Amino acid sequence: MTTNPKFSGSTATQLWQLDACEISALIRNGCVSSREVTEAVLARNREVNPKVNAVVLTLEKEALAAADAADKALAEGAVPGLLHGIPVTTKINVDQAGVPTDNGLLKFKDLIAPEDGSVVGNLRKAGAVIVGRTNAPALSLRGQTSNSLHGATLNPWNPALTAGGSSGGAGVAVAVGIGPISQGNDIGGSIRWPAYCNGVLGLRPTAGRIPVFNPTATTGRMMASQLMAVNGPLARTVRDLRLSLEAMSARDPRDPLWVPVPLDLGPSPRRVALVTRTEGPPVSPGTWAAVRQAGRYLEDAGYHVEEVSPPAMHEAWGLLRKIMASEMTQMLLPRLDDLGDPVLAQVLRHRWANPEDFRGYCTALASRDMIVHKWQMFFEKYPIVVMPASIGKPVPLDIDLQGAEGLQRQTDAMYFQAILPPLGLPGLAVPVGMDEGMPGGVQLVSARWREDLLLKAAEVIEAREGVRMPIEPRASA
Repeated sequence: MTTNPKFSGSTATQLWQLDACEISALIRNGCVSSREVTEAVLARNREVNPKVNAVVLTLEKEALAAADAADKALAEGAVPGLLHGIPVTTKINVDQAGVPTDNGLLKFKDLIAPEDGSVVGNLRKAGAVIVGRTNAPALSLRGQTSNSLHGATLNPWNPALTAGGSSGGAGVAVAVGIGPISQGNDIGGSIRWPAYCNGVLGLRPTAGRIPVFNPTATTGRMMASQLMAVNGPLARTVRDLRLSLEAMSARDPRDPLWVPVPLDLGPSPRRVALVTRTEGPPVSPGTWAAVRQAGRYLEDAGYHVEEVSPPAMHEAWGLLRKIMASEMTQMLLPRLDDLGDPVLAQVLRHRWANPEDFRGYCTALASRDMIVHKWQMFFEKYPIVVMPASIGKPVPLDIDLQGAEGLQRQTDAMYFQAILPPLGLPGLAVPVGMDEGMPGGVQLVSARWREDLLLKAAEVIEAREGVRMPIEPRASA
């Protein structure tokens, strides 16, 4: 492994600890090469991935070739992209040319993407070096990350607890230093929940902000996916979230629902609603403590903070199940046996039992409009909401396979995350403190297209909490 004397105190083991913005500055200033950084991240992957199983396909040859190309382009005077030469990972449910989009299913292990999907294409256009593919549950339809094809991804803080899902591999990769940025996606909490479980940051953007298209898709997306499913970044620093959000948000004409909205929409009243009570499942004292701590940080920074909750939170939470259950029952459940994954079949048949009839489905979609209106008016007075990221520390690994009670515990854990997707809102999971030996955290929420407000508020919290370095995986709690 090479060492570049231009990088003060540089060793290969230090390069993987840096965030993307620092790596970018070093590459652009000629202090390190993309190859050196990529080699360091690949070495880190070889060291720690066997302990956590975050990356299920390592692309060493391809990554080094991309890094060399990035270095050559810079030497020849090319204008570097936002992520020029920076190692990243992508999730197994998005198309990446030449590798499987296997979705954690044996049935799709040889489904090779003919070209990049939207988010992968945007990462490459920004100059990113893709070092590997991260694990997810089958079809990304669980809040846990294990599947029959790749096995389980383990939480590096405590392997007995979940790494979250569905972007669990992405969350773990960032937490242990297998790249500073991971791509994930979120339809019910699948970016924010793994970010929380692993003590990193995860941003669910507004629906329509980042283009969504997979060339391997043979049918159009269900309405639930069109309304709620988004791609987004996980990272260890707020500035890396901002950088990767900008890169991922570039136009792709293949997505007709992409909207060209600027990333910064200007100033807004510095008023914050602090959610300190719920109609949902009981919340742990440590979680409420994290919410109040985040509120104090923001208040100290000049925000006006009030303990008040947005309207119809519980009704918004109910929309996710009503819409998803109706569509899944019609579109997916009849195909479960053909997919050949008994674990997926077990979870989904329990989760989506007793769906709404067509009238109930239509009523849910109509009520969504009224709830979105109520929230939008609430944001006029309180542009930022701080609420729990979960109801307590991460649940045990594969708890959703332990009967009806276990599945309910998994559902309850993601209660606050499930509120946002039906409304199309952005949300950001931010680490705050520790809770019984595990990272604590909160969720920041704002109106559609106001990711800028979330990132600014998160920077305030980050400045007080500090930035967690990549951690060494633990063998036990």
